[in-house]
Amino acid sequence: MLHDLFSPSVQHALDLVGIFVFAISGALLAVRKNFDVFGIAVLAEVTALGGGLFRDLIIGAVPPAAFTDLGYFLMPLVATVLVFFLHPEVERTQNAVNVFDAAGLGLFCVTGTTKAYDYGLGLTSSAVLGLATAVGGGVLRDVLANEVPSLLRWDRDLYAVPAIVGATMVVLCIRFDILNAYTSGVAVATAFVLRLLAMRYHWRAPRAWNRRSSAREEPEKATAQ
Repeated sequence: MLHDLFSPSVQHALDLVGIFVFAISGALLAVRKNFDVFGIAVLAEVTALGGGLFRDLIIGAVPPAAFTDLGYFLMPLVATVLVFFLHPEVERTQNAVNVFDAAGLGLFCVTGTTKAYDYGLGLTSSAVLGLATAVGGGVLRDVLANEVPSLLRWDRDLYAVPAIVGATMVVLCIRFDILNAYTSGVAVATAFVLRLLAMRYHWRAPRAWNRRSSAREEPEKATAQ
């Protein structure tokens, strides 16, 4: 089904772009954490490939694509070299990086959901793995960097919700047998635009209703910049 939506060459090119942008975000966090070059490379690789690796292992697509396509492995290393030498300049283009990251989020939640369904998972499970494909690398990145994952923090703009919406649109299209290049493109665009709007207007998920407690809220720990 995935090859019916995009030609193999287009799919490969889109994957590489998404991997590169995700790797940039991992490498930049490693620089902020004062990691050495090996740590930068590890964080770049994990951020870019972690979600896809998790999905492929769950669905039994082994060896995972990250280990069968050299381009998937090398693209994060390219991002590592770029950030290692030019991180001040890359930081100044953070807004552009965020836009491409949002595009990668939309693409991976759709392709991840579709691939999971191709391997025999049900609609709900496929949507969950589509979400994991899109956000799993970021969670692993934050854990390795000793950060509370952005996915779990109330003070961060919506990230998982746009991916959930995109993955849900895909499984609904599968359910009603209308999944094609057009409808999958709409799902990608919807997740992409929702993420951009969340960044623009600082949309955040609600915390517990009527939250009252005698315990103080834990303060944020200062991190080295």
